[in-house]
Amino acid sequence: MSLPLPAIDRIFERLTATYGRQFLDLYADVDPGSVKTAWCHELSSLGTAAGLRRIAAALDNLPDRAPNAVQFRNLCLQMKMPEPPPLPAPPANPERLRAELAKLGHVPRDKRMPVMLGGHDPKAWAKRHIAAHEAGYKVKPLTLHFARQALGLTTEAAPMRAAA
Repeated sequence: MSLPLPAIDRIFERLTATYGRQFLDLYADVDPGSVKTAWCHELSSLGTAAGLRRIAAALDNLPDRAPNAVQFRNLCLQMKMPEPPPLPAPPANPERLRAELAKLGHVPRDKRMPVMLGGHDPKAWAKRHIAAHEAGYKVKPLTLHFARQALGLTTEAAPMRAAA
C-alpha cells in the first residue's frame, strides 16, 4: 500500500522544519512533484499501521544530516518496534472437544502404551541384538554388552578394547 501524498507532505514539513535549507537544497533543482512521487515510491512498503509507527519513530530519531528518500526509508526500517503481546488462547469448546474425542473411539486401558514411551518399547534394540546373538548371528561384543546392561542382565563394566 502506497503512502498518500498528504502523508509525504507532512514528512516534508517535519524535515524542512528540522533541517531547514539543508533539506530544501537537496531538491532545489528538481520538480517538487517528482520528488514527492519518488518519496511515495521509496516509502510504499511502510503504508501499513506498523510502517506508519516506524515513520513516526524515525521522525523522532532523525540523524544530524538531512536524509534523502532512501536514507529515510532505511532509517524507518531500522526502528525497533515492540511486538504486541500475543492474544490469549481461546477457551476450549466442551461440546466440540467431546465430539472430537468420540471420533477417536475407545481404546482399552491394557492396549495403551505409556505416553512417556511414545508408543514403542525403548529397549527393543537391546532385545533384538541379544536375540540375534542367541540365533547365531555375529554381534559386536561391546554392542552385546550394552544390550545386556540395558536389560539388567549384567552389572559389570564395559570390556576394554585392546590397544592396536
